[in-house]
Amino acid sequence: MTEKLYPPIHPGEILQEDFLDGFGITQHKLAVSIGVPPRRINEIVHGKRRISADTALRLGRYFGMSAQFWISLQARYDLEVEMDALGDSLDSIQPLQTA
Repeated sequence: MTEKLYPPIHPGEILQEDFLDGFGITQHKLAVSIGVPPRRINEIVHGKRRISADTALRLGRYFGMSAQFWISLQARYDLEVEMDALGDSLDSIQPLQTA
């Protein structure tokens, strides 16, 4: 397994830096605008909570983009975290050989 130079980036970091900071929106304003508790946005931004399908749909609608963008960020993060956790044990799995 190759060693990674950087840890996986949580989607909350992208939400904070590229969207909230980028558009000058507070966490509270976003939460109120999409109809979720402010704590949910805060936990996502701090990497303590995943972006659920519900939140992805709301973020997608608010920012005028697809919910798939947010789900894909979360899925990629989850896969990278799991790859790190599995380490070399993943390399020991032999792929199925077909004729």
